[in-house]
Amino acid sequence: MTLPPAPRSMSSRIRSIFSGSVGNLVEWYDWYVYSAFALYFAPAFFPKGNLTAQLLNSAAIFAVGFLMRPLGGWLMGIYADRAGRKAALLASVLLMCGGSLLIALTPTYSQIGVAAPALLVLARLLQGLSVGGEYGTSATYLSEMADARNRGFFSSFQYVTLIAGQLLALLVQLALQQLLTPAELAAWGWRIPFGIGAGAALVALYLRRTMEETDAFRQEAAPGPAARKTNQMRLLLQHPREVLTVVGLTLGGTVVFYTFTTYVQKFLVNTTGFTKDQATLVSFGALGVAMLLQPLMGALSDRVGRRPVLLFFGIGATLLTVPLLTGLARAHSVGAAFGLLLLAMLVISGYTSINAVVKAELFPTEIRALGVGLPYALTVAIFGGSAEYLALLAKDHGVEHWFYWYVTACAAASLLVYWRMPDTQATSRISG
Repeated sequence: MTLPPAPRSMSSRIRSIFSGSVGNLVEWYDWYVYSAFALYFAPAFFPKGNLTAQLLNSAAIFAVGFLMRPLGGWLMGIYADRAGRKAALLASVLLMCGGSLLIALTPTYSQIGVAAPALLVLARLLQGLSVGGEYGTSATYLSEMADARNRGFFSSFQYVTLIAGQLLALLVQLALQQLLTPAELAAWGWRIPFGIGAGAALVALYLRRTMEETDAFRQEAAPGPAARKTNQMRLLLQHPREVLTVVGLTLGGTVVFYTFTTYVQKFLVNTTGFTKDQATLVSFGALGVAMLLQPLMGALSDRVGRRPVLLFFGIGATLLTVPLLTGLARAHSVGAAFGLLLLAMLVISGYTSINAVVKAELFPTEIRALGVGLPYALTVAIFGGSAEYLALLAKDHGVEHWFYWYVTACAAASLLVYWRMPDTQATSRISG
């Protein structure tokens, strides 16, 4: 008979959550630095053309990276459920390091022709595989490591560090904009952030080696490897309601999130008419506030339940997306744009702060990482990865407002899911 593990102290939980979260920050910095610097490196990788056409090319490769995320969610999910959460998190950060290093060292289109965008695609495929596995495993790890009373609060640090990764990418951009001229940034300066990312990934690898494995996985793994040879995909398909809930839960959240965090910087330059520096400053400030909102909303979900917080996001995003994007397009000052984007971040926090724990609470331990990671990655690949491309395509065809209504429709579809789903805090399958 296997005895349950001794109760874990709060300090032990916090140390492990910190180690895992720092690695998560580096992963998402590497992922988002591509979008943050696309305005600078797009001309280096593609033939000469207008800015929108070059951004479309870089956005298409951004979307290609998303196509690898389901594969990452599948492979890393299975690996995490068999070998452990820690082992999968170590593997994902190694892949991200390789992708960032490749982008940093790839020659330009003028030097090697079509091989340049081909190598860029390869790098994004590696990064997509990495981040596809990172999300599900990280969500599972943080949710299992947290105690039941504060699970929403501690799991919210997945998006604290995810947003911190975006902020770090923007901070590096702001610093380079001050230290280098626009010509230097376009010529070679854009390579610096990718080099930083590759080095930081090695630091994250070291920190993740100090993490403890979760009690939930240890208990599940106690019978030995022979007891865990069940086909995990077959087992996952025995939970169709939970899988579809993850898809519906994610659909609106990922489209709204990528619209107001990743795409908005290009939107402020390409549509509103701000300078690159102004757009970076507005995005940085709004994301900073959004990062602080995550633990507050996560703690709120521990008190009132997960479903009310999700409904706050669903209703807000459905009603406010068109007015917010219309207002941002017409904003005449940095202050006005910041205020509108701040409101958007408040609404989005209803999804970002707790989506990880809600998904983790849906599945049993033996398929939790796979159940969280695979349907999430599929949904993000289809809808999140294409959001920026669809927005630029609509603008290129003179119907940019169509995209506003597309985002609204996605949010409304998720709202229906939130309305009908049970509160996972009350039905959680996470022990402890």
